[in-house]
Amino acid sequence: MSGIPVWTTGNLAEPLIHGAAYFDRLVDEVEALGPGDHLFFTDWRGDPDQRLRPDGPTVAQLFAQAAQRGVVVKGLIWRSHLDVLAYSEAENRDLSETISAAGGEVLLDQRVRRGGSHHQKLVVLRHLGAPERDVAFAGGIDLCHSRRDDAAHHGDPQPVQMSPRYGPNPPWHDVQLAVRGPVVGALDTLFRERWTDPMPLDSENPIAYLRDRLRGSDLRPDPLPEQPADPPPCGPHQIQVLRTYPAVRPRYSFAPDGERTVARGYTKAVRRARRLIYLEDQYLWSAEVADLFAHALRDNPDLHLIAVVPRHPDVDGKLALPPNMVGREQALSLCERAAPDRVHVFDVENHAGDPVYVHAKVCVIDDVWASVGSDNFNRRSWTHDSELSCAVLDDTPDQREPTDPAGRGDGARTFARDLRLRLWREHLDRDPDGADDADLLDPADAVAAVTAAADALQQWYDDGQEGERPPGRLRPHRPERLPWYTRAWALPVYRLVYDPDGRPLRARLAGTW
Repeated sequence: MSGIPVWTTGNLAEPLIHGAAYFDRLVDEVEALGPGDHLFFTDWRGDPDQRLRPDGPTVAQLFAQAAQRGVVVKGLIWRSHLDVLAYSEAENRDLSETISAAGGEVLLDQRVRRGGSHHQKLVVLRHLGAPERDVAFAGGIDLCHSRRDDAAHHGDPQPVQMSPRYGPNPPWHDVQLAVRGPVVGALDTLFRERWTDPMPLDSENPIAYLRDRLRGSDLRPDPLPEQPADPPPCGPHQIQVLRTYPAVRPRYSFAPDGERTVARGYTKAVRRARRLIYLEDQYLWSAEVADLFAHALRDNPDLHLIAVVPRHPDVDGKLALPPNMVGREQALSLCERAAPDRVHVFDVENHAGDPVYVHAKVCVIDDVWASVGSDNFNRRSWTHDSELSCAVLDDTPDQREPTDPAGRGDGARTFARDLRLRLWREHLDRDPDGADDADLLDPADAVAAVTAAADALQQWYDDGQEGERPPGRLRPHRPERLPWYTRAWALPVYRLVYDPDGRPLRARLAGTW
Protein backbone atom coordinates (compact mmCIF):
# COMPACT_ATOMS: atom_id res chain seq x y z
CA MET A 1 0.00 0.00 0.00
CA SER A 2 1.02 3.62 -0.46
CA GLY A 3 3.17 5.36 2.12
CA ILE A 4 2.05 8.85 1.14
CA PRO A 5 0.43 10.77 4.03
CA VAL A 6 -3.12 12.08 3.70
CA TRP A 7 -1.99 15.68 4.31
CA THR A 8 1.32 17.39 4.94
CA THR A 9 1.59 20.65 6.86
CA GLY A 10 4.16 23.42 7.04
CA ASN A 11 4.67 23.74 3.29
CA LEU A 12 5.16 26.64 0.90
CA ALA A 13 3.50 26.44 -2.54
CA GLU A 14 4.20 28.92 -5.33
CA PRO A 15 2.31 28.93 -8.65
CA LEU A 16 4.55 29.25 -11.69
CA ILE A 17 2.26 30.53 -14.41
CA HIS A 18 3.45 29.60 -17.93
CA GLY A 19 6.22 27.31 -19.06
CA ALA A 20 8.83 30.06 -19.42
CA ALA A 21 8.61 30.84 -15.69
CA TYR A 22 8.74 27.16 -14.71
CA PHE A 23 11.61 26.28 -17.01
CA ASP A 24 13.66 29.25 -15.85
CA ARG A 25 13.23 28.25 -12.19
CA LEU A 26 13.96 24.62 -12.99
CA VAL A 27 17.31 25.52 -14.54
CA ASP A 28 18.32 27.51 -11.44
CA GLU A 29 17.34 24.71 -9.06
CA VAL A 30 18.95 21.85 -11.01
CA GLU A 31 22.19 23.76 -11.53
CA ALA A 32 22.39 24.20 -7.74
CA LEU A 33 22.52 20.41 -7.17
CA GLY A 34 25.86 18.86 -6.26
CA PRO A 35 27.38 15.38 -6.06
CA GLY A 36 25.16 12.94 -4.18
CA ASP A 37 22.04 15.10 -4.44
CA HIS A 38 18.91 13.62 -6.03
CA LEU A 39 17.02 14.56 -9.20
CA PHE A 40 13.97 12.36 -9.76
CA PHE A 41 11.36 13.06 -12.44
CA THR A 42 8.31 11.61 -14.17
CA ASP A 43 6.80 12.84 -17.42
CA TRP A 44 4.29 12.13 -20.18
CA ARG A 45 6.53 13.53 -22.92
CA GLY A 46 10.13 14.69 -22.85
CA ASP A 47 11.85 16.36 -25.80
CA PRO A 48 15.64 16.22 -25.36
CA ASP A 49 16.19 19.31 -27.53
CA GLN A 50 13.59 21.50 -25.79
CA ARG A 51 15.32 24.73 -24.75
CA LEU A 52 14.48 25.76 -21.20
CA ARG A 53 15.69 29.31 -21.83
CA PRO A 54 16.04 31.11 -25.17
CA ASP A 55 19.77 30.32 -25.27
CA GLY A 56 19.50 26.93 -23.53
CA PRO A 57 20.24 24.64 -21.87
CA THR A 58 18.04 21.94 -23.34
CA VAL A 59 16.27 19.41 -21.13
CA ALA A 60 18.82 16.75 -22.07
CA GLN A 61 21.78 19.06 -21.42
CA LEU A 62 20.49 20.19 -18.02
CA PHE A 63 19.80 16.69 -16.71
CA ALA A 64 22.83 15.05 -18.34
CA GLN A 65 25.19 17.67 -16.93
CA ALA A 66 23.70 17.08 -13.49
CA ALA A 67 24.40 13.36 -13.82
CA GLN A 68 27.95 14.03 -15.00
CA ARG A 69 28.75 16.06 -11.89
CA GLY A 70 27.52 13.27 -9.60
CA VAL A 71 23.85 14.04 -9.05
CA VAL A 72 21.71 10.90 -8.78
CA VAL A 73 19.40 11.35 -11.78
CA LYS A 74 16.47 8.93 -12.13
CA GLY A 75 13.49 9.32 -14.42
CA LEU A 76 10.30 7.55 -15.49
CA ILE A 77 8.86 8.59 -18.86
CA TRP A 78 5.78 7.06 -20.43
CA ARG A 79 6.82 4.77 -23.24
CA SER A 80 4.14 6.41 -25.42
CA HIS A 81 2.01 5.13 -28.27
CA LEU A 82 3.63 4.91 -31.68
CA ASP A 83 4.86 8.07 -33.41
CA VAL A 84 2.68 7.20 -36.39
CA LEU A 85 -0.25 8.10 -34.12
CA ALA A 86 1.26 11.57 -33.49
CA TYR A 87 2.69 10.66 -30.09
CA SER A 88 6.23 10.89 -28.73
CA GLU A 89 7.76 7.41 -28.71
CA ALA A 90 11.03 8.46 -30.39
CA GLU A 91 11.45 11.67 -28.37
CA ASN A 92 10.91 9.91 -25.05
CA ARG A 93 13.37 7.19 -26.01
CA ASP A 94 15.98 9.75 -27.12
CA LEU A 95 15.73 11.62 -23.81
CA SER A 96 16.05 8.37 -21.90
CA GLU A 97 19.14 7.27 -23.81
CA THR A 98 20.84 10.69 -23.67
CA ILE A 99 20.54 11.04 -19.90
CA SER A 100 21.38 7.40 -19.27
CA ALA A 101 24.55 7.74 -21.37
CA ALA A 102 25.64 10.60 -19.08
CA GLY A 103 25.34 8.44 -15.97
CA GLY A 104 21.69 8.85 -15.06
CA GLU A 105 18.97 6.24 -15.42
CA VAL A 106 15.75 7.07 -17.26
CA LEU A 107 13.31 4.25 -17.94
CA LEU A 108 10.46 4.02 -20.44
CA ASP A 109 7.48 3.01 -18.32
CA GLN A 110 4.49 1.21 -19.85
CA ARG A 111 3.00 -0.08 -16.59
CA VAL A 112 -0.39 1.35 -17.52
CA ARG A 113 -3.87 0.16 -18.35
CA ARG A 114 -4.33 -0.75 -22.01
CA GLY A 115 -4.73 2.44 -24.03
CA GLY A 116 -3.60 4.54 -21.08
CA SER A 117 -0.60 6.69 -20.26
CA HIS A 118 1.58 7.93 -17.44
CA HIS A 119 0.53 11.57 -17.31
CA GLN A 120 2.21 12.77 -14.10
CA LYS A 121 4.58 15.75 -14.52
CA LEU A 122 6.89 15.81 -11.51
CA VAL A 123 10.47 16.84 -10.67
CA VAL A 124 11.85 16.22 -7.15
CA LEU A 125 15.18 17.79 -6.12
CA ARG A 126 16.82 16.78 -2.82
CA HIS A 127 19.90 18.41 -1.25
CA LEU A 128 21.41 15.85 1.11
CA GLY A 129 23.37 18.40 3.13
CA ALA A 130 20.74 21.13 3.10
CA PRO A 131 17.18 19.72 3.27
CA GLU A 132 15.75 23.22 3.66
CA ARG A 133 16.67 23.75 -0.02
CA ASP A 134 14.68 20.74 -1.23
CA VAL A 135 12.03 21.60 -3.81
CA ALA A 136 9.59 19.76 -6.07
CA PHE A 137 7.63 20.84 -9.13
CA ALA A 138 4.23 19.35 -9.96
CA GLY A 139 1.43 20.43 -12.27
CA GLY A 140 0.50 20.45 -15.93
CA ILE A 141 3.74 21.33 -17.72
CA ASP A 142 5.70 18.64 -19.57
CA LEU A 143 9.41 18.93 -20.36
CA CYS A 144 8.72 19.20 -24.07
CA HIS A 145 8.02 21.36 -27.09
CA SER A 146 5.34 24.10 -27.11
CA ARG A 147 5.41 24.60 -23.33
CA ARG A 148 7.88 27.53 -23.14
CA ASP A 149 5.42 30.40 -23.51
CA ASP A 150 4.78 33.46 -21.34
CA ALA A 151 2.02 35.97 -20.62
CA ALA A 152 2.31 37.55 -24.09
CA HIS A 153 1.31 34.19 -25.58
CA HIS A 154 3.31 34.28 -28.79
CA GLY A 155 4.01 30.56 -28.46
CA ASP A 156 7.14 28.46 -28.05
CA PRO A 157 9.68 28.75 -30.92
CA GLN A 158 9.86 24.94 -30.69
CA PRO A 159 6.23 23.92 -31.32
CA VAL A 160 4.40 20.62 -31.39
CA GLN A 161 2.14 19.83 -34.31
CA MET A 162 -1.44 20.81 -33.49
CA SER A 163 -4.63 21.86 -35.20
CA PRO A 164 -3.75 24.53 -37.80
CA ARG A 165 -6.24 26.83 -36.07
CA TYR A 166 -3.50 27.55 -33.50
CA GLY A 167 -0.96 28.62 -36.12
CA PRO A 168 2.67 27.55 -36.56
CA ASN A 169 3.63 28.40 -32.94
CA PRO A 170 0.59 27.60 -30.81
CA PRO A 171 0.13 30.02 -27.88
CA TRP A 172 0.10 27.95 -24.68
CA HIS A 173 -1.36 28.61 -21.20
CA ASP A 174 -0.21 26.38 -18.35
CA VAL A 175 0.52 26.27 -14.61
CA GLN A 176 3.03 24.39 -12.43
CA LEU A 177 3.53 24.45 -8.66
CA ALA A 178 6.88 24.82 -6.91
CA VAL A 179 6.57 23.32 -3.43
CA ARG A 180 8.88 23.23 -0.43
CA GLY A 181 8.56 21.63 2.98
CA PRO A 182 7.46 18.14 4.08
CA VAL A 183 5.36 17.65 0.93
CA VAL A 184 8.63 17.19 -0.99
CA GLY A 185 9.11 13.99 1.00
CA ALA A 186 5.62 12.81 0.01
CA LEU A 187 6.36 13.46 -3.67
CA ASP A 188 9.69 11.69 -3.30
CA THR A 189 7.73 8.70 -1.97
CA LEU A 190 5.39 8.88 -4.97
CA PHE A 191 8.36 8.55 -7.33
CA ARG A 192 9.91 5.74 -5.31
CA GLU A 193 6.67 3.75 -5.27
CA ARG A 194 6.49 3.81 -9.04
CA TRP A 195 10.23 3.13 -9.47
CA THR A 196 10.28 0.07 -7.18
CA ASP A 197 7.00 -1.44 -8.35
CA PRO A 198 7.82 -5.04 -9.40
CA MET A 199 5.54 -5.05 -12.45
CA PRO A 200 7.63 -5.37 -15.67
CA LEU A 201 8.13 -2.03 -17.40
CA ASP A 202 6.55 -3.16 -20.68
CA SER A 203 4.27 -5.97 -19.53
CA GLU A 204 1.42 -4.77 -21.77
CA ASN A 205 3.51 -4.53 -24.92
CA PRO A 206 5.24 -7.76 -26.05
CA ILE A 207 6.44 -6.18 -29.31
CA ALA A 208 8.10 -3.35 -27.38
CA TYR A 209 9.63 -5.91 -25.02
CA LEU A 210 11.25 -7.83 -27.88
CA ARG A 211 12.51 -4.63 -29.49
CA ASP A 212 13.96 -3.46 -26.17
CA ARG A 213 15.74 -6.75 -25.66
CA LEU A 214 17.29 -6.49 -29.12
CA ARG A 215 18.41 -2.89 -28.45
CA GLY A 216 19.84 -3.80 -25.07
CA SER A 217 17.51 -1.31 -23.35
CA ASP A 218 17.46 -0.97 -19.58
CA LEU A 219 14.43 -2.92 -18.36
CA ARG A 220 15.40 -3.28 -14.70
CA PRO A 221 15.49 -0.23 -12.44
CA ASP A 222 18.62 -0.03 -10.32
CA PRO A 223 18.22 0.44 -6.55
CA LEU A 224 17.54 3.98 -5.39
CA PRO A 225 19.63 5.67 -2.70
CA GLU A 226 18.17 5.78 0.78
CA GLN A 227 15.34 8.27 1.07
CA PRO A 228 16.27 11.37 3.08
CA ALA A 229 14.12 12.59 5.94
CA ASP A 230 11.37 15.05 5.05
CA PRO A 231 12.47 18.67 4.70
CA PRO A 232 11.65 20.93 7.68
CA PRO A 233 8.42 22.99 7.79
CA CYS A 234 8.77 26.31 6.01
CA GLY A 235 5.34 27.80 5.33
CA PRO A 236 1.60 28.00 6.07
CA HIS A 237 0.27 25.62 3.41
CA GLN A 238 -1.32 22.25 3.99
CA ILE A 239 -0.91 20.17 0.83
CA GLN A 240 -2.68 16.95 -0.08
CA VAL A 241 -1.05 14.80 -2.75
CA LEU A 242 -3.87 13.40 -4.90
CA ARG A 243 -3.29 10.66 -7.47
CA THR A 244 -4.99 8.55 -10.08
CA TYR A 245 -3.92 5.02 -10.90
CA PRO A 246 -6.12 2.56 -12.83
CA ALA A 247 -7.05 -0.92 -11.79
CA VAL A 248 -4.56 -3.11 -13.70
CA ARG A 249 -3.25 -6.67 -13.82
CA PRO A 250 -0.75 -7.37 -12.44
CA ARG A 251 -1.66 -4.96 -9.67
CA TYR A 252 0.38 -1.96 -8.60
CA SER A 253 2.07 -2.85 -5.32
CA PHE A 254 1.21 0.60 -3.91
CA ALA A 255 -2.37 0.73 -5.30
CA PRO A 256 -3.74 -2.83 -5.65
CA ASP A 257 -7.19 -1.64 -6.75
CA GLY A 258 -5.94 1.52 -8.42
CA GLU A 259 -6.27 4.92 -6.78
CA ARG A 260 -8.82 7.65 -7.37
CA THR A 261 -8.00 10.27 -4.74
CA VAL A 262 -8.00 12.95 -7.47
CA ALA A 263 -11.67 12.21 -8.14
CA ARG A 264 -12.50 11.93 -4.45
CA GLY A 265 -10.71 15.15 -3.57
CA TYR A 266 -12.56 17.12 -6.24
CA THR A 267 -15.87 15.51 -5.31
CA LYS A 268 -15.53 16.53 -1.68
CA ALA A 269 -14.42 20.08 -2.55
CA VAL A 270 -17.13 20.68 -5.18
CA ARG A 271 -19.86 19.50 -2.81
CA ARG A 272 -18.75 22.19 -0.35
CA ALA A 273 -18.92 24.96 -2.97
CA ARG A 274 -21.47 27.70 -2.34
CA ARG A 275 -20.53 30.78 -4.41
CA LEU A 276 -17.83 30.24 -7.03
CA ILE A 277 -16.05 27.35 -8.74
CA TYR A 278 -13.27 28.50 -11.08
CA LEU A 279 -11.72 26.01 -13.50
CA GLU A 280 -9.04 26.09 -16.14
CA ASP A 281 -8.93 22.85 -18.05
CA GLN A 282 -7.79 21.32 -21.31
CA TYR A 283 -10.89 19.18 -21.81
CA LEU A 284 -13.78 19.46 -19.29
CA TRP A 285 -15.30 16.27 -20.60
CA SER A 286 -17.38 13.41 -19.18
CA ALA A 287 -20.95 13.15 -18.05
CA GLU A 288 -19.79 11.79 -14.68
CA VAL A 289 -17.65 14.88 -13.99
CA ALA A 290 -20.23 17.32 -15.35
CA ASP A 291 -22.92 15.69 -13.22
CA LEU A 292 -20.90 16.53 -10.09
CA PHE A 293 -20.94 20.23 -11.04
CA ALA A 294 -24.58 20.08 -12.11
CA HIS A 295 -25.65 18.71 -8.73
CA ALA A 296 -23.70 21.42 -6.92
CA LEU A 297 -25.31 24.12 -9.08
CA ARG A 298 -28.82 22.76 -8.49
CA ASP A 299 -28.30 22.45 -4.74
CA ASN A 300 -26.82 25.95 -4.27
CA PRO A 301 -28.74 28.76 -5.97
CA ASP A 302 -25.94 31.33 -5.45
CA LEU A 303 -23.22 29.12 -6.94
CA HIS A 304 -21.58 30.11 -10.23
CA LEU A 305 -19.23 28.03 -12.38
CA ILE A 306 -16.60 29.83 -14.46
CA ALA A 307 -14.51 27.68 -16.77
CA VAL A 308 -11.70 28.63 -19.15
CA VAL A 309 -11.09 26.06 -21.88
CA PRO A 310 -9.38 25.93 -25.30
CA ARG A 311 -11.33 27.46 -28.18
CA HIS A 312 -10.55 24.46 -30.38
CA PRO A 313 -9.36 20.90 -29.71
CA ASP A 314 -5.66 20.33 -30.28
CA VAL A 315 -6.38 17.91 -33.13
CA ASP A 316 -8.15 18.30 -36.44
CA GLY A 317 -9.57 15.99 -39.08
CA LYS A 318 -12.83 14.24 -39.88
CA LEU A 319 -12.10 11.28 -37.61
CA ALA A 320 -10.19 12.84 -34.69
CA LEU A 321 -12.09 16.10 -34.25
CA PRO A 322 -15.72 15.01 -33.61
CA PRO A 323 -14.97 12.74 -30.60
CA ASN A 324 -13.02 15.63 -29.05
CA MET A 325 -15.95 17.99 -29.57
CA VAL A 326 -18.80 15.75 -28.50
CA GLY A 327 -17.44 15.10 -24.99
CA ARG A 328 -17.25 18.78 -24.07
CA GLU A 329 -20.57 19.53 -25.73
CA GLN A 330 -22.21 16.84 -23.60
CA ALA A 331 -20.56 18.04 -20.38
CA LEU A 332 -21.37 21.71 -20.86
CA SER A 333 -24.95 20.89 -21.81
CA LEU A 334 -25.42 19.02 -18.54
CA CYS A 335 -24.14 21.97 -16.50
CA GLU A 336 -26.09 24.57 -18.43
CA ARG A 337 -29.35 22.66 -18.05
CA ALA A 338 -28.80 22.66 -14.28
CA ALA A 339 -28.21 26.44 -14.06
CA PRO A 340 -28.37 28.21 -17.44
CA ASP A 341 -27.65 31.64 -15.95
CA ARG A 342 -24.83 30.51 -13.67
CA VAL A 343 -22.51 28.60 -16.01
CA HIS A 344 -19.96 30.82 -17.75
CA VAL A 345 -17.50 29.23 -20.16
CA PHE A 346 -14.77 31.20 -21.92
CA ASP A 347 -11.79 30.64 -24.15
CA VAL A 348 -8.62 32.74 -24.41
CA GLU A 349 -6.80 34.61 -27.15
CA ASN A 350 -3.72 36.78 -27.30
CA HIS A 351 -3.81 40.45 -28.28
CA ALA A 352 -3.39 39.54 -31.94
CA GLY A 353 -6.60 37.52 -31.77
CA ASP A 354 -4.88 34.13 -32.00
CA PRO A 355 -6.50 31.44 -29.85
CA VAL A 356 -4.47 30.28 -26.85
CA TYR A 357 -4.40 26.57 -26.08
CA VAL A 358 -5.40 26.13 -22.44
CA HIS A 359 -3.43 23.19 -21.04
CA ALA A 360 -3.65 24.24 -17.35
CA LYS A 361 -5.47 22.05 -14.84
CA VAL A 362 -6.48 24.45 -12.07
CA CYS A 363 -9.44 24.60 -9.70
CA VAL A 364 -10.26 27.25 -7.08
CA ILE A 365 -13.39 26.86 -4.94
CA ASP A 366 -14.83 29.77 -2.93
CA ASP A 367 -11.30 31.22 -2.55
CA VAL A 368 -10.63 28.53 0.07
CA TRP A 369 -9.48 25.32 -1.63
CA ALA A 370 -7.23 25.23 -4.68
CA SER A 371 -5.58 22.53 -6.75
CA VAL A 372 -3.00 22.42 -9.52
CA GLY A 373 -2.17 19.17 -11.25
CA SER A 374 -1.74 17.01 -14.32
CA ASP A 375 -5.33 15.75 -14.27
CA ASN A 376 -8.04 17.06 -16.54
CA PHE A 377 -11.71 17.18 -15.63
CA ASN A 378 -12.62 13.97 -17.39
CA ARG A 379 -13.17 10.32 -16.64
CA ARG A 380 -9.83 9.31 -18.16
CA SER A 381 -7.88 11.52 -15.76
CA TRP A 382 -9.99 10.49 -12.77
CA THR A 383 -9.80 6.71 -13.38
CA HIS A 384 -7.59 5.53 -16.24
CA ASP A 385 -4.20 7.30 -16.57
CA SER A 386 -1.65 7.98 -13.86
CA GLU A 387 -2.15 11.54 -12.59
CA LEU A 388 -0.87 13.82 -9.85
CA SER A 389 -2.47 16.88 -8.30
CA CYS A 390 -1.62 19.00 -5.26
CA ALA A 391 -4.54 20.40 -3.30
CA VAL A 392 -3.56 23.43 -1.22
CA LEU A 393 -5.29 24.76 1.90
CA ASP A 394 -3.61 27.89 3.25
CA ASP A 395 -3.64 28.46 7.01
CA THR A 396 -3.47 32.22 6.33
CA PRO A 397 -6.89 33.93 6.27
CA ASP A 398 -7.34 36.50 3.52
CA GLN A 399 -8.48 39.78 5.06
CA ARG A 400 -9.87 41.31 1.86
CA GLU A 401 -13.64 41.53 1.83
CA PRO A 402 -15.59 39.33 1.66
CA THR A 403 -13.56 37.42 4.22
CA ASP A 404 -15.95 34.42 4.10
CA PRO A 405 -17.48 34.36 0.61
CA ALA A 406 -19.01 30.90 1.01
CA GLY A 407 -20.62 31.74 4.36
CA ARG A 408 -19.56 28.40 5.81
CA GLY A 409 -17.09 29.77 8.34
CA ASP A 410 -14.09 28.50 6.38
CA GLY A 411 -12.95 32.01 5.47
CA ALA A 412 -11.13 32.98 2.27
CA ARG A 413 -7.50 31.87 2.18
CA THR A 414 -4.62 33.86 0.75
CA PHE A 415 -3.20 31.18 -1.57
CA ALA A 416 -6.48 30.27 -3.25
CA ARG A 417 -7.63 33.86 -3.75
CA ASP A 418 -4.23 35.03 -4.98
CA LEU A 419 -4.06 32.18 -7.49
CA ARG A 420 -7.46 33.06 -8.93
CA LEU A 421 -6.67 36.77 -9.06
CA ARG A 422 -3.29 36.27 -10.71
CA LEU A 423 -4.92 34.27 -13.48
CA TRP A 424 -7.79 36.72 -13.90
CA ARG A 425 -5.52 39.77 -14.02
CA GLU A 426 -3.82 38.31 -17.06
CA HIS A 427 -7.05 37.16 -18.72
CA LEU A 428 -8.72 40.57 -18.16
CA ASP A 429 -5.66 42.78 -18.79
CA ARG A 430 -5.80 44.09 -15.23
CA ASP A 431 -2.90 45.54 -13.25
CA PRO A 432 -0.57 42.60 -12.46
CA ASP A 433 0.09 43.96 -8.95
CA GLY A 434 -3.60 43.98 -8.00
CA ALA A 435 -4.45 47.67 -8.17
CA ASP A 436 -7.64 46.87 -10.13
CA ASP A 437 -8.91 43.97 -8.02
CA ALA A 438 -11.82 45.73 -6.28
CA ASP A 439 -14.56 44.18 -8.44
CA LEU A 440 -12.91 40.74 -8.56
CA LEU A 441 -13.14 39.84 -4.87
CA ASP A 442 -16.83 39.26 -4.18
CA PRO A 443 -18.05 36.29 -6.27
CA ALA A 444 -21.14 38.10 -7.65
CA ASP A 445 -19.11 41.16 -8.65
CA ALA A 446 -16.37 38.97 -10.08
CA VAL A 447 -18.75 37.00 -12.29
CA ALA A 448 -20.25 40.26 -13.57
CA ALA A 449 -16.81 41.72 -14.31
CA VAL A 450 -15.56 38.66 -16.18
CA THR A 451 -18.70 38.20 -18.26
CA ALA A 452 -18.87 41.92 -19.09
CA ALA A 453 -15.25 41.93 -20.32
CA ALA A 454 -15.75 38.82 -22.45
CA ASP A 455 -19.04 40.10 -23.88
CA ALA A 456 -17.44 43.44 -24.76
CA LEU A 457 -14.62 41.75 -26.65
CA GLN A 458 -17.06 39.50 -28.48
CA GLN A 459 -19.22 42.50 -29.39
CA TRP A 460 -16.16 44.23 -30.84
CA TYR A 461 -15.66 41.26 -33.14
CA ASP A 462 -19.37 41.14 -34.01
CA ASP A 463 -19.22 44.86 -34.93
CA GLY A 464 -16.39 44.27 -37.41
CA GLN A 465 -13.52 45.21 -35.06
CA GLU A 466 -14.26 48.91 -35.34
CA GLY A 467 -12.50 51.23 -32.91
CA GLU A 468 -10.04 50.29 -30.17
CA ARG A 469 -9.94 46.68 -29.06
CA PRO A 470 -11.48 46.32 -25.58
CA PRO A 471 -9.17 45.11 -22.79
CA GLY A 472 -9.16 41.45 -21.93
CA ARG A 473 -8.45 38.14 -23.63
CA LEU A 474 -11.55 36.09 -22.79
CA ARG A 475 -14.39 35.46 -25.21
CA PRO A 476 -17.57 33.44 -24.62
CA HIS A 477 -16.93 29.86 -25.63
CA ARG A 478 -19.25 28.85 -28.44
CA PRO A 479 -18.83 25.13 -29.16
CA GLU A 480 -19.96 23.94 -32.55
CA ARG A 481 -23.06 21.74 -32.46
CA LEU A 482 -22.45 18.47 -34.26
CA PRO A 483 -25.15 17.00 -36.53
CA TRP A 484 -26.95 13.95 -35.21
CA TYR A 485 -25.33 11.56 -37.69
CA THR A 486 -21.85 12.65 -36.57
CA ARG A 487 -22.79 12.40 -32.90
CA ALA A 488 -24.08 8.86 -33.54
CA TRP A 489 -20.57 7.54 -34.19
CA ALA A 490 -18.47 10.14 -32.35
CA LEU A 491 -20.07 9.60 -28.94
CA PRO A 492 -19.24 5.89 -28.57
CA VAL A 493 -15.72 6.47 -29.94
CA TYR A 494 -15.25 9.28 -27.42
CA ARG A 495 -16.43 7.09 -24.53
CA LEU A 496 -14.36 4.03 -25.47
CA VAL A 497 -11.15 5.58 -26.80
CA TYR A 498 -10.81 9.18 -25.68
CA ASP A 499 -12.43 8.97 -22.23
CA PRO A 500 -12.26 5.35 -20.98
CA ASP A 501 -13.10 4.11 -17.51
CA GLY A 502 -10.27 2.60 -15.47
CA ARG A 503 -12.23 1.78 -12.33
CA PRO A 504 -12.71 -1.74 -10.97
CA LEU A 505 -16.00 -3.26 -12.09
CA ARG A 506 -17.63 -2.93 -8.68
CA ALA A 507 -16.88 0.82 -8.57
CA ARG A 508 -18.31 1.28 -12.07
CA LEU A 509 -21.48 -0.56 -11.16
CA ALA A 510 -21.85 1.41 -7.92
CA GLY A 511 -21.10 4.73 -9.63
CA THR A 512 -18.41 5.55 -7.06
CA TRP A 513 -14.83 6.72 -7.35
